[in-house]
Amino acid sequence: MKVIKAPKKFYKDYETGGMHLFLAGSIEMGKAEDWQTRLTDALKQKRGVILNPRRDDWNSDWKQEIDNEQFRDQVEWELRALEEADLVAVYFDHTTRSPITLMELGLFASKKRNMIVYCPKGFWRKGNVDIACRRYGMINCTSWDDFVIEIKSRL
Repeated sequence: MKVIKAPKKFYKDYETGGMHLFLAGSIEMGKAEDWQTRLTDALKQKRGVILNPRRDDWNSDWKQEIDNEQFRDQVEWELRALEEADLVAVYFDHTTRSPITLMELGLFASKKRNMIVYCPKGFWRKGNVDIACRRYGMINCTSWDDFVIEIKSRL
């Protein structure tokens, strides 16, 4: 799969012969595991485009305000990717709070039936995630392996 990381421009073309997969989930630089690379490695034989918000040049000193161009570009890139993706993989690292991931799940739960979620035991709001998945018909995986298998089956 071709990988496009934020903030690189992407175009919704189908030259790849595959789908666009957005990786929504825990980042919290320095806290969350780099699950995006782990998933990308597992999908390397598939066709399509991975839209990865984990930015190589992220600077945690950036003010998270609308007037900060780098920050605003990041958030707008992520929202556009969520809107245009054919499939969204959502992962909650149990060692994080992941407020942005929770927000993204809430924003798109009722709009996108193509979200695959993995929220392991120990995540502080697992009950909320489980209930939202059930209510809005999202696939809610019980293990990392099931998460990967489910994503592969849809690409």
